[in-house]
Amino acid sequence: MTQPIHWPTVKRPLVAILRGVKPDEVEGIVDVLIDGGFEMIEVPLNSPDPFVSIERACKRFGKDSLIGAGTVLTAADCARVSDAGGRLMVSPNVDVDVLAMAVSRGMVTMPGVFSPTEAFLALRSGASALKFFPASTLGASGIAAIRAVLPPDTVIGAVGGVSDKNFSDYVAAGVQAFGIGSSLYRPGMTTAEVRATARKTVESYDRAARQ
Repeated sequence: MTQPIHWPTVKRPLVAILRGVKPDEVEGIVDVLIDGGFEMIEVPLNSPDPFVSIERACKRFGKDSLIGAGTVLTAADCARVSDAGGRLMVSPNVDVDVLAMAVSRGMVTMPGVFSPTEAFLALRSGASALKFFPASTLGASGIAAIRAVLPPDTVIGAVGGVSDKNFSDYVAAGVQAFGIGSSLYRPGMTTAEVRATARKTVESYDRAARQ
């Protein structure tokens, strides 16, 4: 089993997914997210000029937050994320070559899984956390059923259909990390709009975590 980079200890395990963000707006968006309580930022690689956005965000905010990429599909792209300063690698699937590259670069990893087979493969390959995706299809009960057979110290994440409206269901199922996408950020949103959705998301998560 490959030794993973440990999932970080943060106040709120919320990963902001900025799919579609542009380089000229990324710093303003990330600024309001961090100010609103987010400590982890993901720029999916199917966004416009993603490596430029990642580099800009990392240069300004990388010391105080965990910033990296999502939708990382190749080892070469993973290396480019690292070269840009990214320390977080999120993918929709389990690719052992991508995970090997990420671990060799000291990156925190969260590959996408949907089944026990994929979950165990990801863990053997050095995953820091598992991203159950799409979570809305598995549901909280499906994730809980798979979680029951995984090592007890596995960090369980949920992405896809998770928002301020259903945090409590997933927290009750043992989910410990969340990727928040379109309910938090959509292309074209202003910093003021993102500030408002960030506040709503954080307040909802905090309520669920206290239950």
